[in-house]
Formats: sequence, C-alpha cells, structure tokens
Amino acid sequence: MTARGWFLFSLMGVLWGIPYLMIKVAVDSDLSPSMVVFTRCALGAVLLLPFALRQGGMGGVLRTHWRPMLAFACVEILGPWYTLTDAERHLSSSTAGLLIAAVPIIGAVLARFFGDTERLGGRRLTGLALGFAGVAVLTVPHLTGGDAWSLTEVLITALGYATAPLIVARHLKKVPTLQLIAPCLTLAALVYAPAAAATWPAEVPDGKTLAALAGLGVICTALAFVVFLELIHEAGPTRAVVFTYINPAVAALAGMAFLSEHLTASFWAAFTLILAGSFLATAASGRGGPARRVPWSARQTSRADGRVEALVDLPEERPGSTGQGGG
Repeated sequence: MTARGWFLFSLMGVLWGIPYLMIKVAVDSDLSPSMVVFTRCALGAVLLLPFALRQGGMGGVLRTHWRPMLAFACVEILGPWYTLTDAERHLSSSTAGLLIAAVPIIGAVLARFFGDTERLGGRRLTGLALGFAGVAVLTVPHLTGGDAWSLTEVLITALGYATAPLIVARHLKKVPTLQLIAPCLTLAALVYAPAAAATWPAEVPDGKTLAALAGLGVICTALAFVVFLELIHEAGPTRAVVFTYINPAVAALAGMAFLSEHLTASFWAAFTLILAGSFLATAASGRGGPARRVPWSARQTSRADGRVEALVDLPEERPGSTGQGGG
C-alpha cells in the first residue's frame, strides 16, 4: 500500500473509532436513535451537498447510477446507523466497537459472492475461524433478554459495513466521492426526518450531547466518508475495511477515558481472536515462486538485474518482423 493509503488507513481507524463514544453519549441523554441518525445525516449532507453540486453533473450521475447508489445508502447508512445506535442503548461503546471489527471477516466471505476469484487458502480460512470464535466469545454470555437483540443489531451493522465497499468497488468506481455521499446522506436525512420530528426532545440537550451530535455529523460522517471512499479507491474494498483493526482499540480507550467503561477478560480474549482472525482473513494470498533468471536479449524491452517476467501468447517472430507482433 502507498504512503497515501497508509495515511488514509490510519486516519479512518480514528475517525470511525470514536463514533461509538459519541453515539453512546447521545442515546444516554434519551435522544431517540432516529433523532441521532437524522442529525448525523443532516449535518453531513449540509456540509457536503454544496461542494457536490458545485462539481456539476450530479443529475447525470443520479440517472445513471441511482440503483447502486440506493443500495449503498441502504446497506451503509439507512440500516446500519439505526441498528448500531439502537444497540448502544443497551451495550457499551467498547463492545459495539469490537463487534464491528468483524467487518473484514464478513467482507472476506462476501467477496466470494461478488466475483472475487482469489483462493482463500488455509491461512485465510484459519482467520475466518478465529474471527468467528472471537465473536462467539463476546456474544454467547449475553444471549439473553435485550442484550441478545442488541448484539444482533451490531452484527447486522457489520454485515452492512462489509457489503457497502463491495458495491462501491463493483458499481460506483467512476462516481466522484462527493456526488456519491452527499445524495445518500440527503436521502437518509429525509427518510429519518418524520421519526426524528415525532421524537424531538422537549428541551434542548446539554452541551455534551450537542457536542457529540456535532462530532458525529462533521467528523465521523462528512469528513470520514470522504476519507473512506478515497481509501477504497486506493486500497480496494476488502483491505480498505481492515482499518477496523484499530477501531476497537480506539473505542475501548475512549469508553474507558470518558465513560468509565470496564473491560472484562472475555472482552480482551474476543479482541485478540477477532483482530488475529481479521488479519489472517484479509492477508494477501501467496504469489508464485521467485522470478526466473533468463539471459538478456534484444527482444526484452527492459532489464532488471537479469530478472524478467515470462511473456506468453506472443506470436512467433518471423525473419524480417519487428518483434511487436505485426508483420
């Protein structure tokens, strides 16, 4: 990965590691999940839509790509943001952040259904097994009452987060970042506006809650989405989501520092399994053996320490030919 890719990767680890803290602050102040999602989307849309319109050509983008854009909005924003926010009414921000770390594992599985022909191999299969074991360690003790549904909601969120980059890579590569994100956030804000209006708080929330909402909309939505899509273009959809390795650590540290959350031994066991599994499940498959050394000849277009890649399916060179495949 390039230096730019590593920078985007590291930045995303922070930008989407802190939303769990901000969501927890918002829902603990008795704001409804619909209100939180609406505010987040509306702020992001207000910030990004003017820049998207200024680029021009949005009408053509919407007419050409509205179906995959709608699918992206549903699996990345409309569904996951509500389920994650609702789940954090019952779960700690640390637990929610750790479960989202399963995104690369889910993405490695889903990639097979999106045409990825890369062989999984023993290492990646081991990673999938470890990751799912980590999810089990974290979730099984809580499979009772409201916690069971909350854990399911977070896993639904992770499924959406794993699917969205594959849609972008397969169908939306040519869509400019702002012209993808701004319409999707606008749509989500419109969808959640009625529910947000119905649950509008009777009093203005306190400063801490307002700051959390502002952070969600400006930092974790507007800025983070621009960085995220650039990372997908830079590193590809499967490895782009590997920044979720960092998310649980950021979420855990933020929860301990600001919410006094206590992390149990089972949390750290699950943390280790999920991160190890994610690393192995998204690791690159081994390539073939080392390049073969061959004598250099005038037919080669370049030489690098005597190593060249074999050229196949070239027409046989005839006397008097140029060696370029023509006569």
